[in-house]
Amino acid sequence: MSMHILTRSWRAGLAALAIGIVASVAAATAPAFGEEVWKTLPDPKPLPKPDQTGTLDVDGAKIWYATFGEGKGSPVLLLHGGLGNSDYWGNQVPALTDKHEVIVIDTRGHGRSTKGDKPFSYDLFASDALAVLDHLKIDKVALVGWSDGGITGLDIAINHPERLSKLWAFGANYNVSGVKPNVDKDPVFGAYIEKAGKDYEKISPTPKDYDAFVNALVALWYSQPDYKPDQLAKITTPTVIADGQYDEGIKPEHTEELAKLVPGAKLLILPNLSHFAHWQDPATYNKELVAFIDGP
Repeated sequence: MSMHILTRSWRAGLAALAIGIVASVAAATAPAFGEEVWKTLPDPKPLPKPDQTGTLDVDGAKIWYATFGEGKGSPVLLLHGGLGNSDYWGNQVPALTDKHEVIVIDTRGHGRSTKGDKPFSYDLFASDALAVLDHLKIDKVALVGWSDGGITGLDIAINHPERLSKLWAFGANYNVSGVKPNVDKDPVFGAYIEKAGKDYEKISPTPKDYDAFVNALVALWYSQPDYKPDQLAKITTPTVIADGQYDEGIKPEHTEELAKLVPGAKLLILPNLSHFAHWQDPATYNKELVAFIDGP
């Protein structure tokens, strides 16, 4: 999700998180979640053992990738959300590898990928993903994007439609007005930020650079994406625009409008789930995802 935050207090909060303050405060003050599934943040299952992993030098950064189910069928690319990493697809990869080769990528600066010196942009993230596909000699994929990964998918669908067979964009916005201004007050989202920070320290090749990483990401979220209706109208890729009923950050009317702007797109709202639906109810999420990927 591109979380363009409209208040200075939220930006200050993220800066504090970058040096480890918000995590400790959130742990001490976050209210207990209720029994509603959309108020929970379960950990995803670990990724299965990959067929291969590697890093690719792209525009000053080292981009990490892994593949699963090589040779099993048409390829599917999974792109995670902001602050996250490819391990967050642990519930989805096994659901797809029966019929598909699956590729995961740690977005530039995230997870096991390095940041480089270029300012973050969705166009840059898209170029990184396409460079990995070129390296793997994969011409076309079904792209499954969550949050920032979904926005990157929209960017590829707009600018490189020949590289996509299908697009699943979950919890994505097409401009900054689509984000709820009070997302920083949500306890589930706060718990996600805390988790992401801890995971960064564990797997990043630059574990001490979390503040610089967060600041670069905040700069992106303040200004992007900004896709115009005429750009979205040019998308020809079969598309699902999906979200959870209780997304913590994306306005539901924005998701509905995005689905209308992409020609032929299907709008899918998963009931009683949130921005983290793929963790909260992987059975329901995977059923809808696989039906789309394997369908006509």
